[in-house]
Amino acid sequence: MDFSWSTEQQELKKAAIKFARGELNDGIIERDKKGEFSYQGWKACADFGLQGALMPKKYGGMELSPLDVVAILEGIGYGCRDNGLIFSINAHMWAGEIPLLRYGSDEQKETYLPDLCSGKHIGANAMTEPDSGSDVYALKTRAREENDYYILDGSKTFVTNAPVADVFIVYARVGNSRGFTGICCFLVEKDRENFSIGKPLEKMGLKTSPMAEIAFDHCKIPKKNLIGKAGSGWLIFADSMEWERIFILASCIGSMEHLQETCLKYVRERKIANKPIGKHQAVANKVIDMKLRLETSRMLLYKAAWLKNNNKSALMESAMSKCQVSESYVQNCRDAVQIFGGYGYMVEYELERELRDAIASTLYSGTTEVQKNIIAGLSGL
Repeated sequence: MDFSWSTEQQELKKAAIKFARGELNDGIIERDKKGEFSYQGWKACADFGLQGALMPKKYGGMELSPLDVVAILEGIGYGCRDNGLIFSINAHMWAGEIPLLRYGSDEQKETYLPDLCSGKHIGANAMTEPDSGSDVYALKTRAREENDYYILDGSKTFVTNAPVADVFIVYARVGNSRGFTGICCFLVEKDRENFSIGKPLEKMGLKTSPMAEIAFDHCKIPKKNLIGKAGSGWLIFADSMEWERIFILASCIGSMEHLQETCLKYVRERKIANKPIGKHQAVANKVIDMKLRLETSRMLLYKAAWLKNNNKSALMESAMSKCQVSESYVQNCRDAVQIFGGYGYMVEYELERELRDAIASTLYSGTTEVQKNIIAGLSGL
């Protein structure tokens, strides 16, 4: 494996950093307080090509490689302080576009992908239910066949982008099967009759990424909106999660790099008794631990992305990367707050928000405990 970035990939990262710094950070403190989604930032990212980075050119995408996309997302994470916006875009790309690209019909792809790539439409994924969190295949939302339609009944929760989304990827069970069997994947447009979107949910962090519950009450979905074959929903979901667990955290690597550099600069300049605090071993050790976690996380994520870049399975590696990056991200944020002391606790320094946002990374796309269960199972335990 070649761990060096190509010249083109280095330029992609630099361009992403420059773009993010210049276009995505205005008013973030106030938007975070209000829980306000940035349509302007969304549109700017679409114009930059982010939402269509991995998608084929015939649908309006950039058709970049998985490693190219990692370089871009890492740059976005380094330069952008609006983690909620980045999270919404990641949810749109990996849980919205990927199922369509990999399992959708030609008609579905031609109908939906161009607007998803251009940012005209926002995508959302609906799997989690009030009574099925980590046990995703215990879902109770049902779909029954009726002539040329499926009739959906049930509800979903923690649906990222729901209040602003135009197209939903929805998973429901057909028939009386249990476990992963009988699960189907559907495309649902926001204006479908008997489909409702609840009020935005208030969260601890990622406040600029809107989230809500959704519900179906005898909602008619045309059979042509079935993605893949009937009963293949579990495969579609598992595949999209493998992609998401790798790439959704690429921006976190960029954030960790920015944090580490910010702390390194601070401990060199901040003095106590005319001595930089970085000269104190206890402080220096925190900065070095941040660096070690960053580089370890980076290598695990790069390996998983390299596997996808070479059309290989990365089930184990995606779980390991998700676990390592998310937990390291949280700890690095905690250390950053501690290094800055009282200033780190203040809103204006933006470190407390980084910590609040980081905690979610240990929960979404499968909790740390779920990732460890996956790793254990694949290790024969």
